[in-house]
Amino acid sequence: MAVYNLGSINADLVYRVPHLPTAGETLASVSYTRGLGGKGANMSVAAARAAARVVHIGAVGADGAWAVERLLEYGVDTRAISVVAEPTGHAIIAVDDAGENLILLYPGANQAIPEADILSALNGAGPEDTFLLQNETNAGRFAACTASALGLRVAYAAAPFEADAVAAVMPLLDLLVVNAVEAAQLEQATGLGPSDLPVRDVVVTLGADGCRWYNTDTGEAQHFAAIPVTAVDTTGAGDTFTGYLVAGLDRGMPMAQAITLAQRAAAIMVTRAGAADVIPDLKDLEDARFS
Repeated sequence: MAVYNLGSINADLVYRVPHLPTAGETLASVSYTRGLGGKGANMSVAAARAAARVVHIGAVGADGAWAVERLLEYGVDTRAISVVAEPTGHAIIAVDDAGENLILLYPGANQAIPEADILSALNGAGPEDTFLLQNETNAGRFAACTASALGLRVAYAAAPFEADAVAAVMPLLDLLVVNAVEAAQLEQATGLGPSDLPVRDVVVTLGADGCRWYNTDTGEAQHFAAIPVTAVDTTGAGDTFTGYLVAGLDRGMPMAQAITLAQRAAAIMVTRAGAADVIPDLKDLEDARFS
């Protein structure tokens, strides 16, 4: 069993500022940090920390060796990460004292993953494995078609939301994960609510209200209440949830058990500031005491 994740790899460049800059303003930052980010990298780290074998399929530039090394340190198989001519993707993030932020995203190498490298990465994968993708890379439809033809379970986190991207992979999906805003956008684009989509399992995350799982084969829906915690930073919480959910399913857990595991991980994640570098592991979940 393994999770093959076609996903973005970003450098998160975070600047603390006294206030968010306005047009034409030059503003000195109070501090600067560089961390590993990107929805794909976050999900790979989360799945690996949930004890799944994870193969990350992606790309960095010549400047991205540190990001690959960081993924490897977190237990992710990095042999399917290509080095391409484009610079590594990055996000420039300004955060003020009130916690408001401004983000500039440069996709870079994330949009230059060679299809031949995707084929090579999936060589040997089969029905016991899971394929995961999001919307921050190129070749999503190509990779999903390849994985589906090989018999892998295909899971998709439809973020950042793009109606055309969702439509392109919808017929190939076994699992769809969206948040409430994305679910509404998808219904507006397709005219179909979560229970009517042509995907067997649909999970809609609801933030502080928990999540809802729709089994479209049986027509049943089950609500899972959120775990009450005091949130410090919600960055990466949804990615952590998805990574843990996919890892649990890949390890053979029933859906309800995998969702419960994922919720515990996401609850811990929102109490920490950061992205991939602070995603909890299974020991953190075991040690956690929720009220």
